Amino acid sequence: MAAIGLINELEVVKEVDFGIYLDGGPHGEILMPKRYVPEGTKPGDQLSVFIYLDSEDRLVATSETPKAMVGDFALLKVISVTPVGAFLDWGLPKDLLVPFREQHQRMEAGHSYLVYVYLDDESQRIVATSKLDKCVDNVPVDYEIGEEVDLLIAGQTDLGFKAIIDNSHWGMLYKNEVFQPLKVGQKLKGFIKNIREDEKVDLALQKEGYEKIDSISQDILNKLAAHDGFLPLTDKSSPELIQETFKISKKNFKKAIGSLYKHRLIKLEENGIRML
Repeated sequence: MAAIGLINELEVVKEVDFGIYLDGGPHGEILMPKRYVPEGTKPGDQLSVFIYLDSEDRLVATSETPKAMVGDFALLKVISVTPVGAFLDWGLPKDLLVPFREQHQRMEAGHSYLVYVYLDDESQRIVATSKLDKCVDNVPVDYEIGEEVDLLIAGQTDLGFKAIIDNSHWGMLYKNEVFQPLKVGQKLKGFIKNIREDEKVDLALQKEGYEKIDSISQDILNKLAAHDGFLPLTDKSSPELIQETFKISKKNFKKAIGSLYKHRLIKLEENGIRML
């Protein structure tokens, strides 16, 4: 069965002058316009296609991949605002609708917003919402402390940065533990730092404990190698200089150089550290 709003592997049923038809199961035959058909395609072939409704609400297939599919969060730009809602550029000829009722704040043309893409059960149209709270934290939290996860930066607060974990849960990166620029829509890896009694999740961009120090230590060694084996930094250097150089806290820097010294990988000099 062809799934609307997702990539499908479908069989070519027949060729026509204006394209081909694919076997959409209960959806019937689905047209793939000629401009999307790979050269040499013939009946019986299997094609990887994205299924959506065109401007006349007919199911069509395309070889193009949109910027976001059903079940995805994405930062998308508003192309136009009409009486029915805002239309977003998602990389396909027919723009993606965000109805007014699904806008967390009134959207404006030219601005980009973080949205969730979903299939409207009643109309079978692919639409989006910027009311993200109803799309997150709908299943129990089931993470291990230290587990690596995929993060999507969703916004900034007084505490730090809100992030969506694995497309499923809210998490928080505290600003005093973030040592690199972050922006809404950015995707990156992170780690589960703590799960509170209310199931709120605290995050970190570096793994806690020895593995974290090992990772930072390798970064320091790489930096030393790139600077002829010497850096004019010590445990007495300012936190600002350490953050500017390595994007880490002074505390973690001191732990890392302590580990490197213990393993006889560096020498501590009065005015810096030197690789052995």
